[in-house]
Amino acid sequence: MPRKIWVSPTMLRAVADEDLGVTDEVARDTEEDLGVADADEVSRAPRAMSTWVWVSPTRLPAVVDEDLGVADADEVSRAMPRRNLRLSFDIEVEATDVWAAPHRFYNLAASPPPLYHLLARLSLSLSLTRTRLAAAAAAAAPLSPAGRGGEVFLRCTDLMAVASRLAVARVAPDGGAAGRRRRRGRPVVAVPTAAGRGRGRGGAVAASPPTEEAVQMTEPLTKEDFMAYLVSGCKPKENWRIGTEHEKFGFEVDTLRPIKYDQIRDILNGLAERFDWDKIVEENNVIGLKQGKQSISLEPGGQFELSGAPLETLHQTCAEVNSHLYQVKAVGEEMGIGFLGIGFQPKWALSDIPIMPKGRYEIMRNYMPKVGSLGLDMMFRTCTVQVNLDFSSEQDMIRKFRAGLALQPIATAIFANSPFKEGKPNGYLSLRSHIWTDTDNNRSGMLPFVFDDSFGFERYVDYALDVPMYFVYRNKKYIDCTGMSFRDFMVGKLPQAPGELPTLNDWENHLTTIFPEVRLKRYLEMRGADGGPWRRLCALPAFWVGLLYDEESLQSISDMTSDWTNEEREMLRRKVPVTGLKTPFRDGYVRDLAEEILQLSKNGLERRGYKEVGFLREVDAVISSGVTPAERLLNLYETKWQRSVDPVFQELLY
Repeated sequence: MPRKIWVSPTMLRAVADEDLGVTDEVARDTEEDLGVADADEVSRAPRAMSTWVWVSPTRLPAVVDEDLGVADADEVSRAMPRRNLRLSFDIEVEATDVWAAPHRFYNLAASPPPLYHLLARLSLSLSLTRTRLAAAAAAAAPLSPAGRGGEVFLRCTDLMAVASRLAVARVAPDGGAAGRRRRRGRPVVAVPTAAGRGRGRGGAVAASPPTEEAVQMTEPLTKEDFMAYLVSGCKPKENWRIGTEHEKFGFEVDTLRPIKYDQIRDILNGLAERFDWDKIVEENNVIGLKQGKQSISLEPGGQFELSGAPLETLHQTCAEVNSHLYQVKAVGEEMGIGFLGIGFQPKWALSDIPIMPKGRYEIMRNYMPKVGSLGLDMMFRTCTVQVNLDFSSEQDMIRKFRAGLALQPIATAIFANSPFKEGKPNGYLSLRSHIWTDTDNNRSGMLPFVFDDSFGFERYVDYALDVPMYFVYRNKKYIDCTGMSFRDFMVGKLPQAPGELPTLNDWENHLTTIFPEVRLKRYLEMRGADGGPWRRLCALPAFWVGLLYDEESLQSISDMTSDWTNEEREMLRRKVPVTGLKTPFRDGYVRDLAEEILQLSKNGLERRGYKEVGFLREVDAVISSGVTPAERLLNLYETKWQRSVDPVFQELLY
């Protein structure tokens, strides 16, 4: 049942009216769903599009993996339950400079990049389960060939979007792997099916809700076992992946108030039912979702976090972000709930923030005021975006760890986006970053020992063993072990759990309770950036991938920062949250450093060969102007917003 569809990969930004192409004969059926205002706009469509329908996925949620099968005939057949509808789509995109999913077009007419194979009349076999076409009433007519001139109409806003998942397709750099796929008779771009997802793919898995079930051990674990756990993260460069995590504040659109747990529970249930996520439950409360290697979790104050799957390219990462935001938006809008991309809660006091029903957060909430004055603010009123990256060896880990720590304040400046607190400016460009300086210094900070000649996996294990514990999880209950020593735990001498010995799950959980600016697990987490709008969610991983996944750029960073002292790094850490890019450093300013570092990141992305440099446009705009996102918000506050923070909820609405 071959049909042709013109699919616009524009995702989060509506297609400009003049770029909407529909033919006169289908205009009546598509005006409402495509946002076409009148016949004049239809008539402006190019004549060459006479056989195509332009379907804007800005109106559509994402495809669930198991409902979209390509790769090869076997996988397609495995992905198709009975009575599925088989469609063959030709997908074309013409040159325009509009926002694309997963990124901007690169003026395809002038120089079509090899990356966008899926934009080059690629025929894909798709399996679409009829039952997953969520609006059953609308499903039959759009997919019926009768009276439609051979075209397929995707008009239902609840229809599972094709374009969203196509953007996540695995793509070969510069056509090399693509050629090999052609020779094997496979499509150039393959969207992984549910059956094939994640097979044999190691990588930096973004942190999901921690593993909590204890495993009985036959022998006590030693420090060497904990070292081996970290060493197991080493992998060859071809297996390096990108894992992105980002948090956002949910709020009631009418009142701007933070959403309560029961509203969050309804969103989680809606996502699970509509998009086939598996629920994570603690004491009969839904506290998260999981789907493949992605997870959705709740921070202490209800901040909504996506922990992304390990992906090969930034295009896939940004498409994953887009798909998630689509799903959340589709469910939230029906409930009058929006989501805000900012680093610190701009309007509401700590007492206004709901508390999530998670046992570990209750333990943290009681402990935080004992070890710092700002820990509760960190828990309940901050949001971040971070990227998790792989390493190949201990030496590679050391170089990336040092580069990440040295440059973390630079990233903090570029992405500074938390200038408001309780309805007014708070005196910082990144209050979120400042908060970490007085949260719990036993488990946060710039880790100067990483720059010692003796640093390696063993030294980090020693550090982690000396970080006071939060909890042990046994029999589906959290046991409060705050302030206790993991070393005592290793010999069965925890007063709260006498005789209990740690498992690797306990060690993994303990590592999640350490919060330095760069954190080591079986991958490295870059933790210095404020949460922000969707473009910055794609820009942050691009910034670090260009620096740390390219050997030349990483070596340049190592050379640049090799003579920075601990005192200079700490000075940047403390001053950048206040003065951002205008922070003095040696003979210049942080902005001067940022310009040089941005160029290194661009060069690194260019050498990767995936056409990913465009993701840095947001960073480029900040550095070239010298105006951080926070300063832009402060200017709006003083001018257009007339000293009110309320408009920020619309300004930074996902």
